[in-house]
Amino acid sequence: MTEPTPLSSEDQPDPAPAREPSHDHGGAVPLYGPRFQNDPAELYREMRKRFGAVAPVLLDGDVPAWLVLGYRELHYVTANTNLFARDSRRWNAWPRIPPDWPLLTLLGFNSSMMHTEGTEHQRRGGAISDALADVDQFELRSHCEQVADGLIDAFAGSGEADLVAGYADQIPLPVLAKIVGLAESETVGVVRDMNLSVEGTAEALEAYERNRGRMQRLLGLRREYPASDVASRLIAHPAALTDSEIVEDMLVLMGAGQLPTAYWIGNALQLMLTDDRFALTLSGGRRSVREALNEVLWADTPTQNMAGRFAVRDTRLAGQHIKAGDLLILGLAAANSDPRVRPDSYADSGGNQAHMSFSHGEHRCPYAAQELAEVIAETAIEVLLDRLPDMTLAVADDALVWRPSPWMRGLIALPVRFTPAYVAGGVP
Repeated sequence: MTEPTPLSSEDQPDPAPAREPSHDHGGAVPLYGPRFQNDPAELYREMRKRFGAVAPVLLDGDVPAWLVLGYRELHYVTANTNLFARDSRRWNAWPRIPPDWPLLTLLGFNSSMMHTEGTEHQRRGGAISDALADVDQFELRSHCEQVADGLIDAFAGSGEADLVAGYADQIPLPVLAKIVGLAESETVGVVRDMNLSVEGTAEALEAYERNRGRMQRLLGLRREYPASDVASRLIAHPAALTDSEIVEDMLVLMGAGQLPTAYWIGNALQLMLTDDRFALTLSGGRRSVREALNEVLWADTPTQNMAGRFAVRDTRLAGQHIKAGDLLILGLAAANSDPRVRPDSYADSGGNQAHMSFSHGEHRCPYAAQELAEVIAETAIEVLLDRLPDMTLAVADDALVWRPSPWMRGLIALPVRFTPAYVAGGVP
């Protein structure tokens, strides 16, 4: 049988037929609840033992889907875009989704590059990749150091801090705003509204529209006064992007760069404060920050599960019958712990970067974006260790609380103590 060709922007999918996904709802595992806060890795092991590499799951409201747990299976799904496509309008469950469903921000269709397919995705994604590849990483590191130093100055004299709310959460967006081209005066508003737009509150839509307005004003300015920033490079790119396309894709860039990078920083700091293999790094020991960041991507990746892919036609995957229009959730964390590629006895990732934390295939996180995120995370941690080298955890390891989300893995707080440090213009 000849595979269907990917869709262009002129050949969009018709709504999928209103039929149920093929798995038995009674045997499906809820993809929500306290186990994702406490020990998701153990839950993935149980699901793999019970169902194999692909498990039936239920999303909020008991909406059925499939969770891809296996490393090889995830590689296959993400590499075969003709069979497992990205446009969420293909989903066969839309007739049962209420207008106030809490996961609409994850699965609802929008006109950003996230939902494009085939040549259209190559055009949009290629432009973003090219614009990010031209970011000067030395300037990026310098700006990140300035942001980090400013945050540390605010708490260095107190001898205690929450490294999540007071540090990791506050770094990525100001740095991203700078490379996109936004003025420093816009940064506070962008950060506030980006956080509001992902909280699912009544203010979310208004906050999103305010940021859209900021991006539109930026494009107007850069068309008249080009600069060395992402917005200017997207305007001048041979892909001939429209203003609407650039606005949507820059909003995706900033949204996708904030939480995963903040959680990457926070999770790596948690590892270095609690794991004897990395603890020596705090005082300049044998383990590098980069190794800790890589270990986190294997063991506690910020993006745990990603929605999603949609079956283009009926097929079988790891023994499961997948119907056309079925939703497949990409189990990035589960794939990273697949014993076929990473046995339980293998506790050290070393320099192995074959994890699935940035996904795979044409819809993976662009390589340029991965590099920039690593520069931000590495710089943030290095500056902190240089400034406060005697940090210790202020609570017991088991008192740390993780956010109750099956999608993202990050701490609610990371309290630390340290010797109060002098800051410019102040005293400890």
